[in-house]
Amino acid sequence: MRLWEARAAHADALNRLEAAAKAGNIAATKLLDKEVDRLGHLIDDLQRAQGAPDGARRLDASNPGAFKSLGEQLVAIVRHYAGGSTDPRLIRAPSGMGETDPGGGGFLVQADFAETVLQRMYDIGELSQRVGHIKLSTNANAIKIPGIDEQSRATGSRWGGVRANWLGEGDALTGSAPKFRWIELDLKKLGALWYVTDELLADASVLSGIANTAFAEEMGFMLEDAIFRGTGAGMPQGVMNSNALITVPTEKGQAAKTVLYQNLVNMWSRMWARSRFTAVWYINQDVESQLLAVNQVIGTAGVPVYLPPGGLSEKPYSTLFGRPVVPIEYCDTLGNPGDILLADMSQYLIADKSAMQQAASMHVRFVYDEMTFRLVYRVDGQSAWHTALTPYKGTNTKSPFVALAQR
Repeated sequence: MRLWEARAAHADALNRLEAAAKAGNIAATKLLDKEVDRLGHLIDDLQRAQGAPDGARRLDASNPGAFKSLGEQLVAIVRHYAGGSTDPRLIRAPSGMGETDPGGGGFLVQADFAETVLQRMYDIGELSQRVGHIKLSTNANAIKIPGIDEQSRATGSRWGGVRANWLGEGDALTGSAPKFRWIELDLKKLGALWYVTDELLADASVLSGIANTAFAEEMGFMLEDAIFRGTGAGMPQGVMNSNALITVPTEKGQAAKTVLYQNLVNMWSRMWARSRFTAVWYINQDVESQLLAVNQVIGTAGVPVYLPPGGLSEKPYSTLFGRPVVPIEYCDTLGNPGDILLADMSQYLIADKSAMQQAASMHVRFVYDEMTFRLVYRVDGQSAWHTALTPYKGTNTKSPFVALAQR
């Protein structure tokens, strides 16, 4: 039997199993359950012979009894609800639905699959892979982090109030102390629902690909957008709404929707010196045409700022002032604040649980003949800085987060 024929037979057997279970035909249910199991093993063998995709048929070496893939577990859940045997590897989720429906909470999705989705989310993130990451314990939903309340580097303000003095013979020391503040991260909830038809459930390998791609990318997108512009209300507070953000004004007479050489110089000069080694320029792709035309004026001529010595015939540099220029979707369109952001994301903190929660149930969409899968990610984030820093000498504040004003 070929693979597509085995899958078709498996889907047909599942449909007949569900029909027999609904009709109360116990004998037929038992026979069909064995047939579904046999066809499932046949599909496994055929996939192995053809070379299954990475991760599609992976077996957790530390738990030989674990499900081989997310798709295999979903098929086991359907088989349970169809009245067949209940796989002992299934673990019920807390129902919260009352005593009349003890199965209302569905089943928890195996932990290794949940962590795979979360890991892919971080792997695809331009922002989240650079932030400071704090893992909370299983029972914790918030964390308080002590930080130094330093707003100025002026004498008497360093470390929030520490002061040292040069002393003459017999002079008395003057007491001082650092000033502290609390950084509080209270986990917010990011969730998604997935409705799956019985037809799709028949193909376990397809399910694994969908779960590990579509939901990883969507939840990753929402997390990164919140890191960039989140309000802090029911979601992380993003860099663009941080009190530490410095917004550099435009040049006198500057045209709308433009980026000038002096804009970039001014942004770079406001970046905290210690963050320059890890800062990244984040831009909307609409900004690239402006960067490619930026010139440093020298006399009556100009030198390209964003091009290599070979000119347009060569590949353009992807750096400014030696730091990477990374186009991301979350930046606003050209001319709006946030279209170009110079940021050291190591100065942004994320706290989350060790794994994403996933559960499955057939009750929500029962009348549509669909399974419902729920994914919930508990996370919070904010800038480690609560204000920009006044330097020891000079009045222009510095910050690890610098944007350009409206144009």
